[in-house]
Amino acid sequence: MRGFLRFIAASLVVLVLVAIAGAGVGLAGLWFFGRGLPDYSQLAHYEPPVTTRVYAGDGRLMTEFAREKRVFVPIENLPKKLIEAFLSAEDKNFYEHQGIDPLGILRAIYVNLNNLGSGRRLVGASTITQQVAKNFLLGSEVSYKRKVREAILAFRIERALAKERILELYLNEIYLGFQAYGVAAAALYYFDKSLDELTIGEMAFLAALPKAPNNYHPVRRPEAAKARRDYVLDRMLEDGYINLTEAAWFKQGPVTARQRKEVEYVPAEYFTEEVRRELAAAYGERALYEGGLQVRTSLDSHMQAIATDALRRGLIDYDRRHGYRGPLVAAKRGVAPRDMLGQAETPPGIAPWQMAVVMASDHAGHAEIALANNRRGLIPMDELSWARTPGSNQTVGPAPRRPADVLRPGDVILVEPIADKKDVYGLRQVPEVGGAAVVMDPHTGRVLAIVGGYSYDISQFNRAIQAFRQPGSASKPMIYLAALEAGLTPASRILDAPVAYPQGPGLPLWEPKNYDRKFAGPISIRRALEQSRNVPTVRIAAHVGMDKVIDVFKRLNVVDEMRPMLSMSLGAGETTLLRLTAAYATLVNGGKHVEPTLIDRVQDRYGKTVFRHDGRLCPFCGLREWPGGDDPDLPDQRLQVVSAQHAYQMVNLLTGVVERGTGTRVKAVGKPLAGKTGTTNSAYDAWFVGFAPDLAVGVFVGFDQQKTLGPRETGGVVAAPIFRDIVAKALEGQPAQPFRTPPGVRLVRVDPETSLPAAGPRAILEAFLPGSEPDGPQPILGRDDLNNLSVTGGLEAPGLGDDGEADPSPGGLY
Repeated sequence: MRGFLRFIAASLVVLVLVAIAGAGVGLAGLWFFGRGLPDYSQLAHYEPPVTTRVYAGDGRLMTEFAREKRVFVPIENLPKKLIEAFLSAEDKNFYEHQGIDPLGILRAIYVNLNNLGSGRRLVGASTITQQVAKNFLLGSEVSYKRKVREAILAFRIERALAKERILELYLNEIYLGFQAYGVAAAALYYFDKSLDELTIGEMAFLAALPKAPNNYHPVRRPEAAKARRDYVLDRMLEDGYINLTEAAWFKQGPVTARQRKEVEYVPAEYFTEEVRRELAAAYGERALYEGGLQVRTSLDSHMQAIATDALRRGLIDYDRRHGYRGPLVAAKRGVAPRDMLGQAETPPGIAPWQMAVVMASDHAGHAEIALANNRRGLIPMDELSWARTPGSNQTVGPAPRRPADVLRPGDVILVEPIADKKDVYGLRQVPEVGGAAVVMDPHTGRVLAIVGGYSYDISQFNRAIQAFRQPGSASKPMIYLAALEAGLTPASRILDAPVAYPQGPGLPLWEPKNYDRKFAGPISIRRALEQSRNVPTVRIAAHVGMDKVIDVFKRLNVVDEMRPMLSMSLGAGETTLLRLTAAYATLVNGGKHVEPTLIDRVQDRYGKTVFRHDGRLCPFCGLREWPGGDDPDLPDQRLQVVSAQHAYQMVNLLTGVVERGTGTRVKAVGKPLAGKTGTTNSAYDAWFVGFAPDLAVGVFVGFDQQKTLGPRETGGVVAAPIFRDIVAKALEGQPAQPFRTPPGVRLVRVDPETSLPAAGPRAILEAFLPGSEPDGPQPILGRDDLNNLSVTGGLEAPGLGDDGEADPSPGGLY
C-alpha cells in the first residue's frame, strides 16, 4: 500500500513538473513568437483608404478621387443576411470564440481526414479574427510561424475590439477577386449592384469567394461558382439563417453576373478641378484621396451643359470670322494622301469632330475627303466660304472662290458631319482664342456652372477663376453706383465734352476719349451708362472722388486693392470673371453680399457632415413631418453692402444697356434682363456680365497671350451673344419674371433720352429715391470739373473703354 501511495505521489510530482515545464515552454513560445508583433491597437482606429466622391447638386456623379478604388460601408449599413452568409461560410462560431475556434479546428481535422483521397478541397479553420490579423498586420506568408503569430494576434484583437468592429474591418477589407476589396466593391464588380440590392443567392456567392476568388469566377468557371454558392446556402440553412424554401429557390440556375456599366460622370472638368483644389486646401491630400469624403457641390448639370455648349459655339463663331489657319498636317510631296491620315496624331480637344484627309480639291463645287473608318465624303463650297486667309491684327483676306484656295490633296483636317446630309461634311478648326463662362444663383452665391475654356483636354487653365484680366467698361456699374450713393440720380446730367486731367509733374495732360471719337454734350447718367461713354464716366469718378469709387469696388469684392487713379474708373484694374459676376449678383439680390461657393456640403466616410455652406441653424428642417404652427424663421445672414434702393436703381439702369445700349444682342431673349458689356485696350478682352431676377451670368473672351481680338470685336459682339444663348436656354419654358422692386423707391415715367418726366409709348419707368424725382432739366456736372477734382497722383494707365467706348490715348488702355 505504501509503495502504491509513493507511486501516486511521484506521479503527481511528475505531472506537476511536466505541467510547469509545459507552461514554461508555452510561455517561452508565446514570448518567442510574440516578439515584434505589430501593434494591434491601431485597428481600433483603422480607416481603410476609401474613394472620395463628388456629386452635382442633382446627385449625379461628377468625379472620384482615390489611390485605390474602395468603398467603405459601416457595419450598421451592411445587410444582415450578407453578414450571416459570411459567418456561415467563414466562421459560424464567431460570436462564441475568443479569436481562435478550437471546435472549428477539431472539425476541420475530422473533415479533412475523412476526405483524404476524395479529391475534395481541404477545409480551413482560420477565424474571421485571424483573417483580420493576417490581412491587416501580418501578410500572406505561408509558414507555421505566421500561423502561431496570427493566433496570438487574434486573441489580443478579440480583447481589444468589439465583435462588430472586427466584422466591419473584415467585410470592408477582404479581397474578393479582380481588384475588388470589400463586399461593396465586389457587389459592383460581379453584379453591378449596391449591397442593399443583392439577393440572398448573390450574397452567398460573395461569401464563397474569400478562400480562392479566382477559382469561382461566375463567367470563367460557372460550375465551380454555382457549387460554391450552393455550399454556402446549405451552411446558412444549417445555421438557421434561411429556410428550406429560400435555400431551394436561390440554388436555381447559375450565378448570373452582370458587367458593370461604364460610370457616367457629369462633364464639368473645370468645375471639378476647382472643387479638388478647395478640398485639398481644406482637408489635405490624404483626406482627399483616402478619406472617403462625400461631397455635394452646387453644380447644376443641365446648366453646365448649356454654358459649355454656348461658350464653345461662341468661340468657334469668333474663330471662323478670323479665317482658316491651315490643316492639322500639311500635304507632303511624295506621300500619298491616304498615308498622310495614318501618320497624323490625334490632337486633344477635337471631339466631336473627326480627322480626315483631302483626296481631291480640284472640283469647282466641293472637295473630296477620306476618313479613318474608310468612309468617303465631300465638303461643299458653302462649308469652305468662311476659310479666308488670316491677315495681321485679326484681319482676313477675301473669301475663297474654289476648294483649291483652301485645301490641297494630302492635307489632314478636321471635319464635322452636316446634319441630314449623307457623307457631307463641314471644315472645322479648334479655336485659338480662350474664354470662360460662369452661372450663379445671385441670392445664395451657389455657382451653378463654370466653363474655364474651350476644352480642358487642351488647357487646364481656368479662365473663370485663375485669369486676372482688365474688365474694361464691365466695371462701370461700380462707378455709377458710387455716383448714386453720392447723391446723383439716374436723371443727373454729365457733360460729355473734351476734358483734360493732369498726370503729374513733367507729364502731359490726359484727355480721355470716347470710342467713336465723338462727344454727346450734356447726357444723363442713364444714357451715359447705356452707351458706355468714357468721358462722362471719368467726370463722375472725378466728381465723386476715387476714395468712394474704391470703397464700392471693395465692398462688392471686385478687387482687393485699387490705386486711386482715374484710369481705374475705366476698368484698368484686374479681376476675375467669377468675382465680377458675384459683384453683379449683389446688385440683383438687393445689395447683399454673396460669396461664390462651389461646395454645398461635405460628409466624412461615416456620413457625418463636416462642412455645410449654409451655416444657418434650422432645428425643424430635418423633421420627417411638419408639426404645424408658423414656418421656421431662418435668419438672413448676408451682409448688406449696398442699400436695396441703390442696388435696384443700378438694376434698372442696366436693363437699359440691354434694351437700348451696347448689349442689345441680348434683347432677343425676350425676358427682363440687365447687364453690361466690357472691352479693353486694343480689344484684348471682351466681357458681358449680367443677370435675370434669379440668375447671374458672366462671360469673358480673350487670348491667353494678350493680343487684339480684332476690329469691332467688342464685348457686345463677342461676349454678349454667348450670354444671350446661355440665358435663353436656362430660362426656356419659364414665365417672364420682373425685377423685384424694394420699398423706398419711386418709379416715375421718363423719357429714356433725357430721363425727364414724360408720357407716351417711349416712356420708361425710372427708379428714384423719394424726393429726388426730377421736375425739370438737371444741372450739368462737369462745367467746372477741375474745381471738383479729388484725385491726386499720376495716371499710369489712361483710359479704358468698351464696345464703342475706347480711349486711344497714347500708351494707355482703352
